[in-house]
Amino acid sequence: MNLAQHVDTLNLLGDENRIRLCALLRGRELCVTDLVRVTGVAQSRVSTHLGRLREAGFVRDRRQGAQSFYALATDSLPSSARVILDEAANAADPTLEGDQKRLAELDAERRGGLPESAVSEIERDYSPGRTWHSLAVGLSGLLKLGDVLDAGSGDGAAASSLAPFCRSLTCIDTNPRMIEAARERLQRYSHVRTQVADLHDLPFEASSFDAVLMFHTLTYAERPARAVAECARVLRPGGRLVLLCLDEHRQSEVTARYGERHPGFSPRAVRALLSRAGLSVVSSEIACREIKKPHLQVVLAIADKADKTGKTKQA
Repeated sequence: MNLAQHVDTLNLLGDENRIRLCALLRGRELCVTDLVRVTGVAQSRVSTHLGRLREAGFVRDRRQGAQSFYALATDSLPSSARVILDEAANAADPTLEGDQKRLAELDAERRGGLPESAVSEIERDYSPGRTWHSLAVGLSGLLKLGDVLDAGSGDGAAASSLAPFCRSLTCIDTNPRMIEAARERLQRYSHVRTQVADLHDLPFEASSFDAVLMFHTLTYAERPARAVAECARVLRPGGRLVLLCLDEHRQSEVTARYGERHPGFSPRAVRALLSRAGLSVVSSEIACREIKKPHLQVVLAIADKADKTGKTKQA
């Protein structure tokens, strides 16, 4: 290869998404739909990247009916491209590792395993009014809740969807400005109260609530174990705690600017926190993945508090 060819290779692989596609196509054939589902990149962009890679001889395609399947043209790859892709394959990169994990999930789905989360589909297949907000409001209509604590409510956005279906709803947060925003948002509900309170030392009697929500609160807590223990304390026997938090990640440069103290918690770590607080864990697993980089994942955990007979909702 001459100097110009080396420069062309570096320019072609100077785009992160093209390296991701090459890494995925290195050992197998995949169609555009597969690549879109695994990477979260828009179909038009995936097709454009594949076109450039094919023109350069990096990728070959094969028609099967109405679909084209792509694979890395390993035999004809320039040596400099091979070195770059080899190093990428051996690097402990969270983006590339995430791609491989989602590819494995796609394979499991096709073998009849659990389906991959379709979290991106509602945004990709938009129609007027079909939004996550409208979906959340609609699903809330199925609920019939008692006394609810929203622990770390922020501006009350989630609480506003639940308020009509609670006997009472208490929103607490350490930020006075957030509580003021929540109070304004929820002022039409006479059964809702908002107050500034410390999650580590809740100002409520034990067994005060039928349900406790911890929606994206745990990563901001100075002492996560203490926060979970307090929420468990104020939960009534037979009650339920529902928790959302970021999965463990290596993107602190993104999340730290929002004031997060901890780089997420794995489903296993969340399960351990809930169990140590004396709750019976119903489930703790990855619920969804953000479409936009850095593709953060969210853990959903559900745990029950045993009643006087030792039974939980799960039982």
